Amino acid sequence: MAVYTHLGAEDLARLIAQYDVGELVSAKGIAEGVSNSNWLVETTQGRFILTMYERRINVGELPFFLGLLDHLAARGCAVPATIHDRTGAAYRKVDDKAVALIEFLPGVSPNEATPQQAHAVGAALARVHLAAQDFSPQRPNDLSPMDTAAILSRCGEEALTRIDADLGSVIERAQALAASWPGDLPSSIIHSDLFPDNVLMLGDRVTGLIDFYFAAHDMMAYDLAVAHAAWCFDKRGQHFDAAIGRALVAGYESVRNLGAAERAALPKLAEGACLRFVASRAEDWLDTPPDASVLRKDPMDFVRRWDFYVEMGDRAFA
Repeated sequence: MAVYTHLGAEDLARLIAQYDVGELVSAKGIAEGVSNSNWLVETTQGRFILTMYERRINVGELPFFLGLLDHLAARGCAVPATIHDRTGAAYRKVDDKAVALIEFLPGVSPNEATPQQAHAVGAALARVHLAAQDFSPQRPNDLSPMDTAAILSRCGEEALTRIDADLGSVIERAQALAASWPGDLPSSIIHSDLFPDNVLMLGDRVTGLIDFYFAAHDMMAYDLAVAHAAWCFDKRGQHFDAAIGRALVAGYESVRNLGAAERAALPKLAEGACLRFVASRAEDWLDTPPDASVLRKDPMDFVRRWDFYVEMGDRAFA
């Protein structure tokens, strides 16, 4: 989440009036993340999240993303439903940019997760995978290792080394990983970005999985590997917490058992997860406007995690 576009009070009030949610009381920009502009909106009837889609997201794909939220919410998954406007539309346009109003869910993103919390998150992710299997719209994953290796190539070695002297060398490594990527494991719609700041919790209970705007049809075990890479390390990717990793996988398997091929592929899938965030963070670092209210994230944090998975292999998931 972030704030790229600034909407005045009158603009926000006119927009909220298009929904049956009461009158606008307040709106506060949320300066986190890198892709969209977001506000926490309070009306006379409650709280909501207002999102303006700024980067990466094709507006033509919004029916997929917003429909997925409604599909999962209707099946009891801990996700926010879309608030449709008075005409029934899931999103509107403001100055040629699409905006959507989303249900606000209570909870706090864990800063230092416990194994109990990781177990609950793994179980919640598995429920999403199972519930999404009868969601008929499909969207291919456009951030596969082949895609993310291409992103790094487009950034170029010279530009990458301006971020960090060691970053340029990952281009060749990324291409080798993409060439050896598995592709025949059980699939569903995956979240693809399940970091702690995309999970809301009250104690050990998951109250919301949020920010599904990278969701796509892909391997379920890959999504678990993404979560593993996101949850099991400190913020700089230097220290691995094995207890968190074991609890995350155990929580997942308390709802959906991994097949033998899925489990064997987890180390390679985790490498691909790290590549995905090395590439997206590098691209964002180079492309983010200097006046945007956004904190750039260091891609080297995930190079270090990638190194860990290469060194540890199966032991990372023991």
